[in-house]
Amino acid sequence: MHVLVVHNRYASAQPSGENKVVDQEVELLRAAGHRVGMFERRSDTIATRSLMGKVAVPLLVPWNPAVRAELAARLRTERPDVVHVHNVFPLLSPAVLAACADAGVPAVATLHNYTQVCPPGTLQRDGRPCTECVGSTPLPAVRHGCYRNSRLATVPLALSLSVNRRRWWSGVERFFCISAAQRDVLVRAGMPAELLAVKHNFVPDPGARRESAGEHLLYLGRLAEAKGVRLLMAAWDELAASGGVGVPLVIAGTGPLEREVTAWAAGRDDVRYVGLYDTAECQKAIARSVAVVAPSTWLEAFGLVVVEAMAAGVPTVAAGHGAFVELVEDGVTGLLHRPGEVASLADCMRRITAEPARNQEMGQAARRSYEQGFSPAVGLERLVEGYRTAIAGRSALVRGGDTRASRGDGESK
Repeated sequence: MHVLVVHNRYASAQPSGENKVVDQEVELLRAAGHRVGMFERRSDTIATRSLMGKVAVPLLVPWNPAVRAELAARLRTERPDVVHVHNVFPLLSPAVLAACADAGVPAVATLHNYTQVCPPGTLQRDGRPCTECVGSTPLPAVRHGCYRNSRLATVPLALSLSVNRRRWWSGVERFFCISAAQRDVLVRAGMPAELLAVKHNFVPDPGARRESAGEHLLYLGRLAEAKGVRLLMAAWDELAASGGVGVPLVIAGTGPLEREVTAWAAGRDDVRYVGLYDTAECQKAIARSVAVVAPSTWLEAFGLVVVEAMAAGVPTVAAGHGAFVELVEDGVTGLLHRPGEVASLADCMRRITAEPARNQEMGQAARRSYEQGFSPAVGLERLVEGYRTAIAGRSALVRGGDTRASRGDGESK
């Protein structure tokens, strides 16, 4: 099969689960003998642009005509069987869908977050769940400045959602939702249920698994409010005040709260902030963990770090909402805490470190769950199945003399 992957890579200065998923899927497909090409833009390049070039970037978010022309030309030349769209913000735009229609190539898209119904894609505002824009216009997001706390910065995202909503629905043969929880939200928001299939992200087998009781609790991810970093710090302070749990907390990652985390960890024996880890360092840190902590306050659409822990035979302490409730079996492969509650998170971290034998059982159960649902073999099967469904669907429409592209994607803009 010949696949062209379309992705706007997030800035390399901060960890990106989406970038990682894209790279892993490309490697998986190529290892299985499929031909995979890449059509990319990189957010890192924005910093190298001229002042006028930087000013123009928000204008490209709803529609980038140059991308449409460039991608359509490549598709006509290479004739891939299917195009797999991941992130299009901010440099690609939904114009990639029009390019697929122009060339007559079916498209699938992985929904890594909630940008189809929420401009910033988080379904969260001021640290609390928010669905004001779901099923309606995205004007509330602009009014609240939901993207980067800026009304001006939110406008391009809100405009893109408004003008391209139907284009997405008509121009994509198959959407991959990365959890059932995410699919439920999107169906309730009005997205066509028949286009939404659940395809969990897979994780490569790290090879190294936990061999001892573990040396630390680990937070691995972006240092941001939505990821529950402040909640974690408050819960750890509560544990420390009562004598601690006998192992340190290791925090790995970068993000907007880095200075706050650095200052909080400074001079403490029970906390180590280690900055941004590469892949090998992440795998080692996970395999040496008593548990991995994922206290997100927003409704995670998946939770890659949870599955990475499962692959290493390590249990997880995670927030009991969003995709975590289908990734973590409470009391079996890890513990779920009440979302946003400091005391509940502290109690779960205390419990998961207090009983080493029970912790080992949870880790073994987590590994079995990984092998059954999140291994490369399972990931490849579901990915190729989705491609074949999309190709067959487009072929059937063409034979019937009617394509969804002609009802939206091919229109001029």
